[in-house]
Amino acid sequence: MHQHLRAFLLITATSLTLALGGCASPANRAAMTPTDMVVSKHFPYSLSVSTGGGSETGAMDSSNIADADLKAAIEDAVRNSKLFTAIVQGNGGDYELSVRVTNLSKPLFGGTFTVQMETAWSLTRVTDRTVVLRKAVQSSGTATMGDAFAGVTRLRLAVEAASRNNIRQGLAAIAELKL
Repeated sequence: MHQHLRAFLLITATSLTLALGGCASPANRAAMTPTDMVVSKHFPYSLSVSTGGGSETGAMDSSNIADADLKAAIEDAVRNSKLFTAIVQGNGGDYELSVRVTNLSKPLFGGTFTVQMETAWSLTRVTDRTVVLRKAVQSSGTATMGDAFAGVTRLRLAVEAASRNNIRQGLAAIAELKL
């Protein structure tokens, strides 16, 4: 009986190591995009988006937000909500939105992961270079053991939720403007 218990514990420990370990995956652009966003205004202008402060997810890293994925998630949210009539790449839009990740605080362990995110949002009218919005946006996202058993997956889900909430708040602030 003692050997069976030892074998059971070894198998359990190995299974937990495989389930909780593994490689981190970056936050997914589609999962960062708020899908249920409704805005009260629809501006008849074009918008270009730039992002910064994010980082790629390395092999030995925890989940991060790549600048390109954050940019794509913001652009998708603007398209879905119809906040602006068009998204343009590079220069040439009526307005430029710059979003910079200033802080992404992630827990190291636990059953419930809560990620804190802070970004700096700046919206500039291109014609006269007037900054019409400058705002720090703080958000959080939580994932529990019920969302995912594997810690790396749970952390990615929390990062994605914090990003979704951040984008929702930032675009809601823009929607309150008189452009």
